[in-house]
Amino acid sequence: MADAGPQPEGAGLPGSVPGLPGSVAGLPGSVAGLPGSVAGLPGGAGLPGGVAAAWGVRERPHKGPKPALSLSRIVAAAVRVADTEGLDAVSMGRVATELGTAPMSLYRHVSSKEELLTLMVDAAWDEAPGTPTAGEGWRAGLSRWAWALRAGARRHPWVVRIPLNSLPIMPNEVAWFENALACLADTELTEARKASVIMLLAGYVRNLATTEADIAAAIKASRLAPMEWMAAYPRMLAELTDPRRFPALAKFLAAGVFEMEDGPDDEFIFGLDRILDGIEVLIQR
Repeated sequence: MADAGPQPEGAGLPGSVPGLPGSVAGLPGSVAGLPGSVAGLPGGAGLPGGVAAAWGVRERPHKGPKPALSLSRIVAAAVRVADTEGLDAVSMGRVATELGTAPMSLYRHVSSKEELLTLMVDAAWDEAPGTPTAGEGWRAGLSRWAWALRAGARRHPWVVRIPLNSLPIMPNEVAWFENALACLADTELTEARKASVIMLLAGYVRNLATTEADIAAAIKASRLAPMEWMAAYPRMLAELTDPRRFPALAKFLAAGVFEMEDGPDDEFIFGLDRILDGIEVLIQR
């Protein structure tokens, strides 16, 4: 159906902040409370707890015994709960049970569930793909980057359910941002346009991942096989619509589109290629 290259191995998917012209919306982001500038940098009044913890710069009390838990163990346990039981199952109590400890012991490392979700998102994206190799063009680099984002969303489908409400500031988020910028380094795009390209591409990956997760949930709830579920749609449309009122739709249904089984990545490849085609036009101007 499309002609993007083979899927490389990789991980991670960045998020978005709508309505921020000239800034990076569309990279992973879920840190609350960053109004206009990064708290803790010029114009800020201190790093949010989750950010400080992720970067290893949050102060800890020196008195008392060394904690038996670690932040990384807590986050890993929370990710396991989300992967196996769904995002709604994640709570401080459930994570504590997963770790065989009391809920209060978690608060020495994580101040709230919201902070835990922030840390989970960054962990779910994992490390950014490798830096562009010598001779790798911008298109191959961004394609590799997008496939890696898709892989991350497939490993942890719940990650696209967590609202995005900041610029990329967590360690893995920043690494993903850096990697995408590096892919565009040899183009003549302005820095602002590079940010727009990254936002477009990451938004596409995230949107399709969300749609696919919704469809998968609907199929599961129907208890039908995927092709049975798809085939029911044109039958209902044919029963409900008059071809004289919906002639274009009638032609579409007659083509038997929903009777053809596509590969699991066909739609992603088609959209990715079209976006990269558009970016190529922009770069060549």
